[in-house]
Amino acid sequence: MNLPLLSQTPTFAALIIPMKAALNLFDFSQKINYRTEILAGLTVAMTMIPESLSFAILAGFPPLVGLYGAFIMGLVTAVFGGRPGLISGGAGATVIVLIALMKLHGLEYVFGAIALAGVLQIGVGLLKLGKFIRLVPQPVMFGFVNGLAIVIFMSQLEQFKMTVNGQTEWLTGTPFLIMAGLVALTIAIVMLLPKFTKKIPASLVAIAVVFAIVMIFNIDTKQVEDIASVSGSLPPFHIPAIPFNLETLHVIFPYAMIMAAVGLTEGLLTLNLVDEITGTKGNSNRECVAQGSANILNGFFFGMGGCPMIAQTLVNLSAGSRARLSGIVAALTILVIILVGAPVIGKLPMAALTGVMIMVAIGTFEWASLKIFKRMPKSDIFVMIVVTLITVFLHNLALAVLIGVIISALVFAWDNAKRIRARKHVDENGVKHYDIYGPLFFGSVTNFSEKFDVANDPAEIIIDFAESRVVDMSAIEALNAITNRYHKAGKTVRLQHLSPDCITLLKNAEAIIEVNILEDPMYLVTEKA
Repeated sequence: MNLPLLSQTPTFAALIIPMKAALNLFDFSQKINYRTEILAGLTVAMTMIPESLSFAILAGFPPLVGLYGAFIMGLVTAVFGGRPGLISGGAGATVIVLIALMKLHGLEYVFGAIALAGVLQIGVGLLKLGKFIRLVPQPVMFGFVNGLAIVIFMSQLEQFKMTVNGQTEWLTGTPFLIMAGLVALTIAIVMLLPKFTKKIPASLVAIAVVFAIVMIFNIDTKQVEDIASVSGSLPPFHIPAIPFNLETLHVIFPYAMIMAAVGLTEGLLTLNLVDEITGTKGNSNRECVAQGSANILNGFFFGMGGCPMIAQTLVNLSAGSRARLSGIVAALTILVIILVGAPVIGKLPMAALTGVMIMVAIGTFEWASLKIFKRMPKSDIFVMIVVTLITVFLHNLALAVLIGVIISALVFAWDNAKRIRARKHVDENGVKHYDIYGPLFFGSVTNFSEKFDVANDPAEIIIDFAESRVVDMSAIEALNAITNRYHKAGKTVRLQHLSPDCITLLKNAEAIIEVNILEDPMYLVTEKA
C-alpha cells in the first residue's frame, strides 16, 4: 500500500487534538502517580504492538494499518473515553469481522465500513443506549471473561510454531527449549517481583530482563521484526476510495453494524469489569461516543479500527494505573516506535511478550466462578458454559453474549411464569375474589387462565391485581379471553386495583381489543384507592 506523503495531507495531530482536549488530558479530580502511569503505559504499548501486528496480518491488512489503529484508538479513547484505565486498540474481535470484506472488496471498503461503524457507535452513545449493558447477567459475564481468557492463552501458543516451506509446524528441539525457557522466565518474574516491590510494573521488568539476556548472549529466538516491519510515518489523511452510493452502503453496512455491535459489547463489558476491579463507575454512553469517534478517524487515517481490549486493560490495571495518562503514554509510545523506535522494538523477543500475555490470560480468568460452581443454579452454569464455548470456538463475542442474554431471559421468564398464584375467597355478598400474585405476561398467561372455574363460579367475579402487574399484550389478550368466557356464561367480571401503568397499557390496547368499556360490566376497572 502506497501511503500519501504527510506534507500533502492535513496533520493527524491538528485534526484530533484541539486545545479543549489538551486541557482535559488528565483527571484533575484525582491525584496522579506519574511514574506509575508512565511505566504502565510503556508496558501496555509493549504488549499491544505484537498483537496489533498479528491481527493486521491475519486480516490481510498492511502491518502499519494495525499499528495506526492501535495508536488512534488508544489516544482518542484515553482522552475522551468513558473511564480512566480503560485501554483501546486494534482488537481481534472487531478485526475478525472485516476479514471477509477485505477478501471480497479490498482495503478501501474496509476503511469505509470502519468509519460507518464509528457513526453507528456514536449514535448509540448519543441516544444513551449504553446503559442496556446492565441487562447482561453475571453468568454471561463469567462466561465472556473466561472464554476470552482461554482465547488469549490459546493465541499465545502460535508463538511456539514456525513456518517451513509454507507450512506451519511446532517448534522442536533447541528452538522450542529456548522459547519455553524464556517464556517461563518471563512468567516467573511477573509472578515473583510483586512480592518484593510494586513500584515498577512486573511485566515491564520481565520484558526488559529477557530482552537483555537475549541481546547479551546473542540467543537465536523469534523477535517482533520476524512478524513484520514496524517502521513508518504519521498516519496520513485519506478519504476511502469507494463509490458514495446506495450500492456501496448495501455492501459495507452489514459489516459496519456487526463491527459496531461487537466493539460496543466487548467495550462495555470491559468497562463493567474495570468498574468492578476499581470500585468506581464509568460512563458507558461517553465510551460509546469516544469509541465511535476513534473508529471514524481510523477510517480516514489508515487504521484498522478496534475497541477496548480487556487483556491490555488488565495489564494496565495490574501495573497500578488508575488515570488516563497511561493510555495516552501507551498510544504516544506506539507512535514514537512507528517513527523512530522500530529498530529497537523489532529486536524484542516474542517469548517475553508471550509470557506477559499468558499471565494476562491467567489474571483474566474468573477463578471465583469455579469456586461457586457447585452453588450456582443449573441454568446459570449452563449459560456460563455456553457463552464460554461460543467465545472460544467461534471467537464471536457479540454472538456469545447475545445467546447468553437470551437464554438467561428465557430462564427468568420460565421461573416467573411458574410463580403466578391466585388466592380465592367468597365475600359476604357472594362475590368471588381472585387475588392474583406475580406478573401476568406472555410466560404466565397459561397458568393464569387455569386458575379460574368459570362453570362453578358465582354470578359476580372480582380479579384483584393489587399484588400483580399486567405486563404485555399477551397479558391483555389473556384478560380479554377470560372475561369473554365469563360473559358467555352470563357472569360479570371486574378488574380491580390495577396500577396506573397497567390501566394505561389497557387503554392503549383499545384499538386492538375491547377493554375499559365502563358500560360493559365485565370491563369495569377500579383504580386502587
